[in-house]
Amino acid sequence: MAVAGLFIYRFVSKTAGSRDGYSVYVLLGDATGIAKHSQVKIAGIPVGHIDNIKLQGGKARIDIKIQPDVKLYEDAAVAKTSSSLLGEYFLAIIPGTEGKREIEDGERINLVIEAATTDQILKDVADIAKKVKLVADSLAKSIGTPKGQENLKSTLQNLADVTDALNKTVRENRGSIRSILQNVESITRKGEPQVDAILKDIRVVTKEVRGLMADADGDTKRDPGEVRQIIKKVNRASDRLDSTLKNLDTASGRLARGEGTLGRLSKDEKLIDEIEGVTEDIGAFVGGINRLQTVVSLRTDYQFLSSTVKSYVELRLQPREDKYYSIEIVNDPRGRTKFEQTDVQTTNPNDPPSYREVRTVTTNDFRFSLQFAQRFGPLTGRFGIKESTGGLGLDLLLFDDRFEVRQDLFGFGEVVLPRWRLGLGYEFIDRLWLLGGADDVLSPDRRDYFIGLNLRFNDEDLKTILPFAPSGP
Repeated sequence: MAVAGLFIYRFVSKTAGSRDGYSVYVLLGDATGIAKHSQVKIAGIPVGHIDNIKLQGGKARIDIKIQPDVKLYEDAAVAKTSSSLLGEYFLAIIPGTEGKREIEDGERINLVIEAATTDQILKDVADIAKKVKLVADSLAKSIGTPKGQENLKSTLQNLADVTDALNKTVRENRGSIRSILQNVESITRKGEPQVDAILKDIRVVTKEVRGLMADADGDTKRDPGEVRQIIKKVNRASDRLDSTLKNLDTASGRLARGEGTLGRLSKDEKLIDEIEGVTEDIGAFVGGINRLQTVVSLRTDYQFLSSTVKSYVELRLQPREDKYYSIEIVNDPRGRTKFEQTDVQTTNPNDPPSYREVRTVTTNDFRFSLQFAQRFGPLTGRFGIKESTGGLGLDLLLFDDRFEVRQDLFGFGEVVLPRWRLGLGYEFIDRLWLLGGADDVLSPDRRDYFIGLNLRFNDEDLKTILPFAPSGP
């Protein structure tokens, strides 16, 4: 039993390889989602575990136990990294630069890389939504009103009038334009030498323009029609901008009238309140799962007087440090015993006219427990169902919760006197408890003494599948 217990402990314990290492600590502004005894990793490989979490100077002090063969240097860093979509985190360590001074036992890792929390992300999204709403309101006030539409229409009409006036001016001055062209022709004939000089200047300007249009490496291999293509692209972009402004005018009008999804969001305050309520509920649900601890206990007791073995399997769902729910299945060789009393009246002359029969019925069935526990300092009170009957319990935890005095009172309907079990437990190895005590103390004929082992560990993987477990009967 001892060899098997040690093998199981080495298999399930995530901290067994780092008990002989050295300790460092780090100060975090937010330790949400980080559980005691969880793993610490470098490049995704476990190199230690979290030994303790406590408050120091308004920040969370996390003591880390590092394996002895892993070295950390003075520029090492710690980052809080998400390990699942449910808000669960672990600590990732960057060991630092090899060759610098090594961190010794008890020193602090100064560099902390803070990760963005879910609350911060939700707050940023809410701020963005408010700014989008302000922009939409401003746009609706500028061009979404009848006055804004009228101003835009007036501007377009003025542009059309200017174009028409320019066409009329050209038609009315055709003779003058012809005369100007004739004068230009005459000047050109007379000023041919000057024109040659001007062409030389144009060649110089053209060379400079080519230099401006050259590639970044100075190679002038651009297509001569590239400028024409650029102008066409500018024209197309202008047309698209005009279409976009029209669509924007239509969209802002729908937004101002409260049409569409965004319009309803901007007008319907009740819908916005419902969305905020759903967001808060999701945040509360994820936060509850993040805080939940799932503690599994595997226990076996040897009963001395009856020479039998009793086994327990327990699951604790612990949402907070001072409260948990216990679900337990028990295999008790003594079975479930109940007393049946029968009053008999008979006319048989060989028997008394009335007598009472008392029968003891024992069935070999599994028993189950379902209890709620609340802690008050070193004392923990429990009540609910204990081994298929109503029961109460009171525990005393001492020496940093490594020593436990546990007592249960149950079985009120089975016998005349209730069943009182008193036991002591000591965690002599991390996660492994040595137990001993007496069972059914109040009944001399049923009293027994036991000794056993209890393997108790926090199964973090079980927590991730609980939200997806079937909820039907």
